[in-house]
Amino acid sequence: MRVSKKLLLGSVVATAAIFLAACAPQTEPGGAPSDGGDGPAEVTVGVVTSESGPLAGYGKQYLDAFKAGLDYATDGTGEIDGTTINVEYMDDAGDPDKAVTVVKELIGEGVNIIAGTASSGVALAVAEQAEQNKVLYISGPAAADALTGINDYTFRSGRQSAQDVATAGTFLDDIEGRKITVFAQDNAFGQGNVAAVEAILGGQGATVNSVLVAEDATEFTPFAQQILTGAPDLVFVAWAGATSGAMWQALSQQGVLDEIPVVTGLGDAATFGAYGEASEKINFLNHYFPGAPDNDVNTAMVEAIEGAGGTVDLFSPDGFNAAIMIVHAIQEGAGDVDAMVGALEGFEFEGPKGTMTVREGDHALIQEMYQVKLVADGGAFVPELVDTVSADDVAPAEAAE
Repeated sequence: MRVSKKLLLGSVVATAAIFLAACAPQTEPGGAPSDGGDGPAEVTVGVVTSESGPLAGYGKQYLDAFKAGLDYATDGTGEIDGTTINVEYMDDAGDPDKAVTVVKELIGEGVNIIAGTASSGVALAVAEQAEQNKVLYISGPAAADALTGINDYTFRSGRQSAQDVATAGTFLDDIEGRKITVFAQDNAFGQGNVAAVEAILGGQGATVNSVLVAEDATEFTPFAQQILTGAPDLVFVAWAGATSGAMWQALSQQGVLDEIPVVTGLGDAATFGAYGEASEKINFLNHYFPGAPDNDVNTAMVEAIEGAGGTVDLFSPDGFNAAIMIVHAIQEGAGDVDAMVGALEGFEFEGPKGTMTVREGDHALIQEMYQVKLVADGGAFVPELVDTVSADDVAPAEAAE
């Protein structure tokens, strides 16, 4: 497997592309053989994700696992059925404009498989390019529901927000007739979570209201009391930023965590210490942590990443899944985009989280999710699996065409 990092741009890249095209008369753009053979001699995959910027940590998780997954799916050869898989790694810095520029450059060189993207804003922009240019695109950790069913060429290798929200609902025995309060910041992120809970859990019969807090608020006691007064059956917390610690402290001190089940998403390992004294009282929905699944693929991923000096974390399965999906697409589609799309639609495979299914109609990735607790371990907190939620129980509604 040959892995390269782009160092030259502009005219140098254009000149190189022309030179390489002249040296490869047996192939069409994208690597497909011009003589109708079984498959191209090589295919280049463009991996575009955050190597810098605010989501660089997520990008590293994805990249470490992608490399491990590519090695796993090709039995360490870097090729499948005689086709060598080359990878161009590009940094989007979490910037949609930069990502579009990079993707256009890759497509201009004949690359017709793009993967990566931790940012939902970047993923939506790249998905548009995939449709316009008819290239295969497999998004990574980006969780925006809008990616599912956005076009025929876009897939995802991770979970989406709707699966998070549906998992929150599994902390109630019966959603019908229950009252759910969304506690969030009064911004686009918080309002989006309110809308998602209303659509998904409200659609299952729950009554949903919200307590929204100004982003510049620093005193959270009145809001904690407001939650208690409303007496909901479940509180769904969607929060981000520097005030998280003070917010959780207020919920704990005012007794919210003792009186009402409170659910929020468990992030990557760097966030495990952010909840303070509230840690062991919170119910966490979770996409992945290394101890959640118990299968051979997860074991192989963990051993490979740790063996290379990396750390397995929240978005590791997304990178590993992407590599498996790409190898399958190349093997079945021989570099032809329409054939690769067809190969992935309905594709069922074993990933680190167990059985994964690419839903044919809208390309949602159907997968199990987890209920988790944080437990004290010396001076730190570590995740502990409470329950595995079946893939079908949290499958998102199929996106309309």
